[in-house]
Amino acid sequence: MASHRKSRTPGTRVAGIRTPALATAALTSVALLSQTADAAPSDDDRPSLEDVEKKVDDLYRQAESATEKYNAVKEKTTKQRKRVDTLLDDVAKRTQTLNEAREELGSFAAAQYRTGAGVPDTATFLLADSPQDFFDRDQLMDRMTGRQKAAVDDYVTQQSETMEKRKEATESLATLTESQDDLKTAKATVQKKLSTARELMSKLTAEEKARLAAAEEKKQEEAVRKAAELARQQAEQQEAEEEARRQQQAQSGPSGTSGSSSSSGSSGSTSTTPSTSADSSYAAKAEKALAFARAQIGKPYVWGATGPDSYDCSGLTQGAWKAAGVSLPRTTYDQVEAGTTVAVSQAQPGDLVFFYDDITHVGVYIGNGMMIHAPKPGTYVREESIFYDGESSIHNVVRPA
Repeated sequence: MASHRKSRTPGTRVAGIRTPALATAALTSVALLSQTADAAPSDDDRPSLEDVEKKVDDLYRQAESATEKYNAVKEKTTKQRKRVDTLLDDVAKRTQTLNEAREELGSFAAAQYRTGAGVPDTATFLLADSPQDFFDRDQLMDRMTGRQKAAVDDYVTQQSETMEKRKEATESLATLTESQDDLKTAKATVQKKLSTARELMSKLTAEEKARLAAAEEKKQEEAVRKAAELARQQAEQQEAEEEARRQQQAQSGPSGTSGSSSSSGSSGSTSTTPSTSADSSYAAKAEKALAFARAQIGKPYVWGATGPDSYDCSGLTQGAWKAAGVSLPRTTYDQVEAGTTVAVSQAQPGDLVFFYDDITHVGVYIGNGMMIHAPKPGTYVREESIFYDGESSIHNVVRPA
């Protein structure tokens, strides 16, 4: 049986009812493709692994810089808090003394009243603007004993000093509040830098992370090679110095040994020069500092930490030299000023090695081109070449004691 439906030409079908639907579908497909392109950029649009590595390194550097600023503000806040507490204690003691002096002056006024001198009662005295005004107005100073006059003078002095201390305490409290706000800002800055670095690392593929690890391993191999080269140079230099010393002793030997035993004590080679004595003293302190630093190996880096369970870089060096009886400032910016600058080639165990132009990292030298340091968040205290971030990253070397 033939169909009763009317046939439609292809042209009618395209131009008829279905045309808007097809157009909408086409536009939707274009929009979806456009959105997909925006949401998932091609590999060409993604940052290179080198760019990511540089960005992460920069963020860790910035975080370490922010950490040192945090340490400085924290140290300042701690000192201010102690000062405020001291001032408040002082104000409390002065107020007590002031009250006792006021009571004594009140008893003087009451005694004058009892003698019938027509002096206003104690309440009038206590409500006066100042004891001096009260006594001057009523011409009592001429009738008071020397002890009573001294009590008035003392009260006036105590009152003035107490008011000044209260003002100082108020200003210190305001400064402390400002420092605490700065501390919160510095802490937030560090956390933001570290969070951004971790986010970047989390987006790397397994293959990219493997390539990054391989590049880091190659970089460390070069750092170890540079450390060995420095160790060889230092050994050659030390050998040359010892040879020069032996030759000098050989030349002065006959005159030093030809005399009697009594003269050998003053002219022999057993005398100790000031330089040798100083070197020996420093070596003894450095040994204690290094013993402390070695005992911390394996403990985690935590920004702002000073031990005993975790450290940041300057917290570790401060703790190491504290164990040797030497007090170092808290931050890298101040530690770099706490000693004598020496050349890298002259570095001795115990010296502090500072890094980068903004002096945001530090480690303690252990010899042979190596150091112990707390590198960065996510790592642990460890031994490492002082060339771990390239020779150009070394700012200077400082001998602290």
